Amino acid sequence: MRSASRYKATAAVLAALVVMGTVGTASAAPDAPGAGDGAAAGSQARPARAAVTGSAEFALPYLKDDDVRSFTFDAQAAPYSNPLPGIPTGLPTDARGTVKVSHYSAVDHRTITAVGRVDCLVTGPHTATLTAVFTEVSPGGPPWLGQRIGFSVHDGGPDGGRSADRVGFSWNGVNLLPGGTSEPPEAEVGTCMAPAPYAPVTRGGYTVRHADLLPRPDAR
Repeated sequence: MRSASRYKATAAVLAALVVMGTVGTASAAPDAPGAGDGAAAGSQARPARAAVTGSAEFALPYLKDDDVRSFTFDAQAAPYSNPLPGIPTGLPTDARGTVKVSHYSAVDHRTITAVGRVDCLVTGPHTATLTAVFTEVSPGGPPWLGQRIGFSVHDGGPDGGRSADRVGFSWNGVNLLPGGTSEPPEAEVGTCMAPAPYAPVTRGGYTVRHADLLPRPDAR
């Protein structure tokens, strides 16, 4: 009788522990990573398409002058939207949008502007490279009409007024073809090709929304 009563007591304790463990697990589940509302919120927050937006002035670290240089980006990924010869599906890096360039020359007291059509965008966390084919250049500007130009962006995040963002671009000596006896020419820029973002932003800022490149529609 004593052993039977002891067995019943032990069974009762185990049953209580199982119930408590089940309740504890159920109450903790919503807070666990990837569970409950947290997972839904995370999936909703994850962007479907990459983008780079914003406008900022920047300084050249190797040149001190009073010029004012700025880029404005409004670029969004548009994967597999631009069929190419031999690539009828287009590319995962296809993109659309605009890039606007402005350069005020303190010596000449004039501003040169240019506008390009974005054709490629690749992002990583806080960083992006993009290219644009230029369709507008103001009088006296560089010979960019019809040319592809590369840009890079680093999104330094919230900074309380002192920007940690940076930009880079494929001219001013970073895309030359050395060799020969004459001044080295600039190389042709391919899609999404740009140097590291080496120029610190001095005013304004950029937002990089990262998203991984998508597989081909027929491979999903």
